[in-house]
Amino acid sequence: MAMSGGSDDGEPMMEMNTTPLIDVMLVLLIMFIITIPVATHSVDIDLPSGQNPPNSAVIDTVKNKVVLTSDNKVLWNGEAVNTGQLVTLLKDSMALPVEPELQFQPEADASYDLSARVMNIIKGSNVTKFGFVGNEQYAAFGKAANAQ
Repeated sequence: MAMSGGSDDGEPMMEMNTTPLIDVMLVLLIMFIITIPVATHSVDIDLPSGQNPPNSAVIDTVKNKVVLTSDNKVLWNGEAVNTGQLVTLLKDSMALPVEPELQFQPEADASYDLSARVMNIIKGSNVTKFGFVGNEQYAAFGKAANAQ
């Protein structure tokens, strides 16, 4: 950053030094970019902590499985249902004295949009015993992607 001394004739300098102004603008721009929240399309699910429950009694519960197929079908324990029926089934299962475990398993080619909608329905039903199953089948996809 060079500075000009000007002339000694007593006249005021006509050129404005814009370097400090540009520096301040760049700092403000960087601060603005850093503070902008990242726009994400996520569904927050409260997953279990992985710790054993305090009581050691084993409770035999019914396990319900929600499968999303690649042709945009929602399967509840192997039977095709629509989203309205899914809401009803979830409400019925929450009304049981012991809440059954809900397993969620989307196929590899299942629609992300359908997955997000079903996850929102599940979250809205206040299910507490929830788990993702079948993720081990996608381990080969991750290894193949990392090898490339």
